[in-house]
Amino acid sequence: MLAQINQPSAEVTWHEAGTGRIPVSTRFDDPYYSLHDGLAEARHVFLAGNDLPARFRDGLHIAELGFGTGLNLFAAALAWQAAGIGGQLRFTSFEAFPVDAATAEAAWAAFPEVAPIAAALAPLWQGTMRVTLPWLRAEVIPGDARQTLPAWAGAADAWFLDGFSPARNPELWEPALLAAMGEHTSAGGTCATYSAAGDVRRALTAAGFAVDRVPGYGRKRHMTRGRRG
Repeated sequence: MLAQINQPSAEVTWHEAGTGRIPVSTRFDDPYYSLHDGLAEARHVFLAGNDLPARFRDGLHIAELGFGTGLNLFAAALAWQAAGIGGQLRFTSFEAFPVDAATAEAAWAAFPEVAPIAAALAPLWQGTMRVTLPWLRAEVIPGDARQTLPAWAGAADAWFLDGFSPARNPELWEPALLAAMGEHTSAGGTCATYSAAGDVRRALTAAGFAVDRVPGYGRKRHMTRGRRG
């Protein structure tokens, strides 16, 4: 029997932008993704930032801090399918405040290319923690990542660090949590985040990552990527 998500749900309002309606967290006063193009942002920051899809292989494990509307999962899944990799991609996300299914589906509507896989992944927003397909095994781990990540038995090959802004959601950027993330990273594993904040880069360095500041997406001049030895 599949476990159920029993966490406080996200509080969301909608912002009108040039690309359509964008979900904004009222708890953290921050949009879930770029006002310009959330899917393009995911591809630039999280896929390219982790040298994906070039590193794709059977069993590659992506982990994420901040599941949100699942747009990063969609970006990874679409890239995996386009690459024609045999076997299965693994994806684990840590989320304290899951959005409800209606909010997620409204967000996906702005990205028609995700429609073919949205139905298969929809259970992740309908109370089910896991989805297993022949080519994908995805899981959402509910709760405060400061407790759930250190207790996690897994290790990721690539991390998507996608919490809300460090200034507004400092809990997901604490040095102790990023150190735990480093401990749950495979040798040679990578991480990427839209944030270029000095505190974040220093914490990632302390967690064992060789960190680079590289061009960001859209109006954001810089982002951060790291590789663990």
